[in-house]
Amino acid sequence: MNATDHSLINRPIPELIYHIAVPASVGIFFNTLFNAIDTYCAGLISTQALAALSLSFPIFFLILAVGRGFSIGVTALIANALGAGDASGARRFAVQGVLFGLLAAIVLATAGIYLSPVLFKVLGASGSYLALSTGYMGTIFQGCIFFLLNHMFNAILTARGDTRTFRNFLILGCLANGALNPWFIFGGLGIPAMGVVGIALSTILIQSAGCIYLGYRVHQTGLVSELQAKELAVDLSAFRMIAAQGAPAAFNLMTIGIGVFIITYFISPFGKEAVAAYGIAVRIEQIVLLPAIGLNVAVLTLTAQNNGAGRFDRIFEALRTSLYYGGWFMALSAALMLVFSPALMGVFTRDPGVVAAGTAYLRIDALALYGYVVLFLNMGTLQGLKKPMFVMWMGLFRQVVLPTTLYYLLTRVFNLGLISIWWGILAITWTAALIAHLYTRRMLKRLFPDSSAWV
Repeated sequence: MNATDHSLINRPIPELIYHIAVPASVGIFFNTLFNAIDTYCAGLISTQALAALSLSFPIFFLILAVGRGFSIGVTALIANALGAGDASGARRFAVQGVLFGLLAAIVLATAGIYLSPVLFKVLGASGSYLALSTGYMGTIFQGCIFFLLNHMFNAILTARGDTRTFRNFLILGCLANGALNPWFIFGGLGIPAMGVVGIALSTILIQSAGCIYLGYRVHQTGLVSELQAKELAVDLSAFRMIAAQGAPAAFNLMTIGIGVFIITYFISPFGKEAVAAYGIAVRIEQIVLLPAIGLNVAVLTLTAQNNGAGRFDRIFEALRTSLYYGGWFMALSAALMLVFSPALMGVFTRDPGVVAAGTAYLRIDALALYGYVVLFLNMGTLQGLKKPMFVMWMGLFRQVVLPTTLYYLLTRVFNLGLISIWWGILAITWTAALIAHLYTRRMLKRLFPDSSAWV
């Protein structure tokens, strides 16, 4: 059974969570693998090429944050309209979401092409290092439109409960990337060797192919088919609503990049082994948390549609059931991390110092895993309810304000060493999770005071 074949306001919640969350998690896994292939292939060129990709990541992440953030807003608006039986409203937000993505891509590409060289120089790049970085990101920005359109197409599909289409694109894209990267990097069969630009070009070609596939699937939904000329005009009211829903989510994602910078800043004095350990451990953590991200997508979609339909009892059930599933997933993952952390680190490095530091991080992080689940699911619920501002403020608090203060006290004032940062991450995660849960519970009580289905 496909979740998109049945109403998301009538089918059993556990069944729908499975059919939405699993494909989303699988897709994100292959997207992570896509990025790992880029990193591996850059290393085949040179250490400087690998560094150029690393230097480009914060700027590249801006495109991803804008695309993913505003797509969350579009999903919430369309799903609420579908749940309320407002087909014309859903169509309006679908069309305007695509137009919004097009205009956002033009602005991002224009600003990025002109400003990224300046930002790279600020970060210390010069000479051939600067040329590699600007060559890679310049190509990415030229294809920025495909990233944004794919996010908007996926937003439309996700609002209907379809996460399989985007999963299929990510799987096929990952496989294609593994074939195209070496070809474009080193050349052959009439293709010149392009180095890091080849990595970027491979990404753009795959994204453009994804646009055709995802666009076709969106066309089949009927939400953007047989458009009238007046529907293609910019609707400022709809744009304001998309911005109001999507900007907080986009800002929250941007704070993740800032948060990584802050943590790295405080880890750096403990040596390159500590920085390397953190980088490897976080990649392991990202894989472990894939089910939580899939559950977040499911909760957002189910909350939005059932909120529009007035089925408030199902909002509580979706959150409660997802928290239950997430608890079992993370309990198993935590047990495995506690036991196998040294082996997991050993897959990526043989440096004993890196393995030791990373093992310490993963074993402490095992205690934080369910905290991430609680945080993600409560924020997904708020976004589905079209209450996104808390998500933005929580991102700022969790990624910037609290880490800067706490890590400074732990490492500079009390001199508690690297291990104190690992414990600090645990404390911040659970603090944010508990605040998010209490806030969401209060919001649900305020919105639905007569409901008896409490989590």
